[in-house]
Amino acid sequence: MQTYQILLSAPYMLPFVERFRPVFTHYGCELIIPDVNERLEVLQILAYAGQFDGTVCGDDRYTPDVIRQCSPRLKVISKWGTGIDSINQEAAAKQGVKICRTTNAFTVPVSDSVMAYMLAFARRQPWMDREVKSGRWQKLPGRALSECVLGVIGVGNIGREVLRKGHAFGMTLLGNDIIPISEEFTQANHVEMVSLEELLQRADFISVNCDLNLTSHHIINSDSLALVKPTAVVINTARGPLVEEAALVRALQEERLGGAALDVFEVEPLPGDSPLRGMDNVMLAPHNSNSSPTAWEKVHWNTILNLLDGLDIPHPDFEEVKQKNSR
Repeated sequence: MQTYQILLSAPYMLPFVERFRPVFTHYGCELIIPDVNERLEVLQILAYAGQFDGTVCGDDRYTPDVIRQCSPRLKVISKWGTGIDSINQEAAAKQGVKICRTTNAFTVPVSDSVMAYMLAFARRQPWMDREVKSGRWQKLPGRALSECVLGVIGVGNIGREVLRKGHAFGMTLLGNDIIPISEEFTQANHVEMVSLEELLQRADFISVNCDLNLTSHHIINSDSLALVKPTAVVINTARGPLVEEAALVRALQEERLGGAALDVFEVEPLPGDSPLRGMDNVMLAPHNSNSSPTAWEKVHWNTILNLLDGLDIPHPDFEEVKQKNSR
């Protein structure tokens, strides 16, 4: 059996690597396990250039130069998860490197996270909890979600699920996307598709759920924030660079924005000196809105399967091997 060297750097998979090591071994794959803090940067990947045939990665920085130097040995980049904006797709295609991912992987947990943020801000639960525990008996004014307008930027798998759940709460729903959205979906969920400008002007909650690309980078910026209600809340559970953080901080400091809920950031981990850390009207999380045992299990196995496919390793017994090594 041919042996393949695999660089395994996906942070969500590393804690369980010993569970999956027999699976890789079964298919002739030897693992290279680097030290990973959130992701591998360019120089960290280049330290292994030419040493691996495939990789199971997170948001590692596969730039054109990295892909070129890892080729021709590198055959497949199997991304743990959905987003592949950290991988230069043009360079990969030029070098014949396959890129694989698991689409629609985290629709349920991420959409749940968006709803949790909206409920927290509307019902003021975290703030009332803090007040009571501090010895103050203060009734903070809240709102029902049915009194609020939800605007979703990016009506893909997650965006649609956020809108479905918003519809269940009786919210007024606005959507914006660069591609047409089926009338079957919009009519069934009472979603009004509007321009980005109109969405920003009308929404009480602005949920950013689009992919990160050249057209969406800093889609929330100084100009867009100038349009929002001073009571509006921006929620980003997609990709950090969709929001221009400096502009967001200014809008919050100047009270031109009511609040923000951020699971992702332009720089991760969030720097210790970020002004966001000290803001009372901001909720922060460590890029964890995808948290779900069921979703993670699906992605673990699909990422391995994608790797095997990318390396053309036969796997007629994959389901049997999977069952043997399942939780």
